[in-house]
Amino acid sequence: MKKAGNITGLLLAVCMCMIGVAAYPSYLSEAAEPDEQHKIILDYTEYQQRFEQIQTIGDIRAQGYEVVEKHVFDVPLITVTDETGEEGERIPTEVTRPENMYRIGEEDAVAQQEVPTVRFYTAIDSTYHRAAVFLADAEGTIIYKNNQLECNYGVRGSLTQPITDMVSVAFMDVNADERMDIILIAGCMNESGEYAGKQYKIGEVLFQDGDRDLSKEAPYFYRDWRINDKLNRFGMNKSAKCILSFVRDGCSTEFLYTATTEEELLVNGFRVYEEQSYWRDYEKLGRLKVLPGVFSIADYDVFMVYMINEQGNIVWSFQPMGDMDNLYSLKGMSGKDIDGDGMKDLVIWAQYSKEGEPGELIVENHCAIYYQRTGGFDTDTDFVNSYQFTGQENMEELLKEIRAYWGWSTEETVSE
Repeated sequence: MKKAGNITGLLLAVCMCMIGVAAYPSYLSEAAEPDEQHKIILDYTEYQQRFEQIQTIGDIRAQGYEVVEKHVFDVPLITVTDETGEEGERIPTEVTRPENMYRIGEEDAVAQQEVPTVRFYTAIDSTYHRAAVFLADAEGTIIYKNNQLECNYGVRGSLTQPITDMVSVAFMDVNADERMDIILIAGCMNESGEYAGKQYKIGEVLFQDGDRDLSKEAPYFYRDWRINDKLNRFGMNKSAKCILSFVRDGCSTEFLYTATTEEELLVNGFRVYEEQSYWRDYEKLGRLKVLPGVFSIADYDVFMVYMINEQGNIVWSFQPMGDMDNLYSLKGMSGKDIDGDGMKDLVIWAQYSKEGEPGELIVENHCAIYYQRTGGFDTDTDFVNSYQFTGQENMEELLKEIRAYWGWSTEETVSE
């Protein structure tokens, strides 16, 4: 019996590792009684068995997956051919759809170059909402599949994930090895907590193994967890262009969150909005410079605001964009006491944009309010969640509304 218990524990440890439990012992002590352990093993085993049984295109739906139809593509596995131009340069491959490839609708091939081409599928498991990718040959046989994706580790320690859609799929040579890589961006939505009802993104890159002879071997793709961690942790998962700018070109927003001085921000390309930058006495925090600005990556302007002391060090930072992608326009900023406690606060009023459906640009007005406290700033949620913004307010009108929320007379004035 003791031996059987050890085997069960080993199986559970493997399952926990696969579904993303960072600390196996603490997880067990908090949640997993013997019956729960057994259920976790059974559920994960059943999930993996269904995945392993997918051998053809038709098996995807038969094994409980919903295919994301908008992301079914024919993909060339290499990005150049042996054909060369007049000066000896290799000619890039465009789009390839060989005659014997299973088709979508009646669309015809637009290029005739013969390169290894496969059909790409992405699908979401109906039971546990975990994503998977598949590559199929011309006969519909699955030649590559993967369900160990970054988005499947969004909720650590849970088999069930909050994936609702695959927002974006792109194919390009990310690491310049002349092999087509895959960029995935999953859309997720939590049922509870701070992000309940709001979609957020989890992106990753699947790198194709460049050492394989595709005329003899099936393709294989690998993940680099360090790259995937950074592009998600520092908000570089907004689009395929943004991910490409980071992974291929080395353009990173990481310094926005790790810099300790104003000089470090400026050296790395942070552009200050000088007209909105000013020095002010922030009672409990001393004399500080408000430093708003943007850093551009791909097509996005990431907006940040910093508080800098007289020694040039960053003492506080703000990210008023929330889950939006890009600063559209900065309407105004104010450093006044708006809650009546005698300490100056910070109000940021701006328009931000994000991508909606393909080709759709969504622009929203957002107000961010930060109340000064003894040890720093608290972010407002009460006013911004209750006030109905029209987008037509000016900064002075907005400040009156905030002060009225805190019981101030609209006639009262506040000191700068």
